[in-house]
Amino acid sequence: MEIADFPEFPGLAGASVMVTGGGSGIGAALTEAFLRQGAKTAFVQRSDASAFCEEMERRTGARPLHIPCDLTDVEALRAAFARAAEAHGPIGILVNNAADDDRHKTLDVTEAYWDANQAINLKSCFFAAQAVLPGMRAAGGGVIVNFSSLSYLMGLEGFPSYTASKAAIVALTRSLAREFGPEGIRVNALVPGWVLTEKQKRLWVTPEGLAAHVARQCLKETLAPADVAGPTLFLASGLSRMMTGQALVIDGGVATTG
Repeated sequence: MEIADFPEFPGLAGASVMVTGGGSGIGAALTEAFLRQGAKTAFVQRSDASAFCEEMERRTGARPLHIPCDLTDVEALRAAFARAAEAHGPIGILVNNAADDDRHKTLDVTEAYWDANQAINLKSCFFAAQAVLPGMRAAGGGVIVNFSSLSYLMGLEGFPSYTASKAAIVALTRSLAREFGPEGIRVNALVPGWVLTEKQKRLWVTPEGLAAHVARQCLKETLAPADVAGPTLFLASGLSRMMTGQALVIDGGVATTG
């Protein structure tokens, strides 16, 4: 299903939404999906996103607010989130999507590489949540969706710092859900499988590797960014109002839970 064909999700029209890394890959699909729901959507991303914003305005009739930001700089992150809240009202929905799944081998990892990789994949997720929680408390509720990854559930090799951070995000999600649930704040994790973004196709997809992965899936189709955007809207909307502390896997049926 294309994003333009998604139904209306309750509670998203007019909501103040922040998507990290929302100008490319899965993040771009998330930004488009929220715009089409009528949400006031902001996103942070280091690289220039003016062309993307123009494209979104042309396709959806609404322009997202792009705030350039290095998410590993906590003060810059806080300033970016404050700017979004000033423009759209207190952030009621946060989607922690930004990540760096750079490939690396354990024996090649330096302390500097580890710290930099964890800073974008885990540290930014925590401090983004910290930045929105006071506003959500004051509003009597809110939603945080943290992106994990199937890679840690599969125990994949080739990027141990990344898989460690993605496992930690599920633990962080459960702790935040427990701490802030009494105040009406829901926190869930979304666990995508191998989503074929342009970056994945350019850097890591091979016919043999893709065929082997699809063979592991129950559903024999590849995943596109739109396949993740729909479940994200569900987690952000009133349809999941009694769901928190959970990890929702969208992978075509590689992992089985429960």
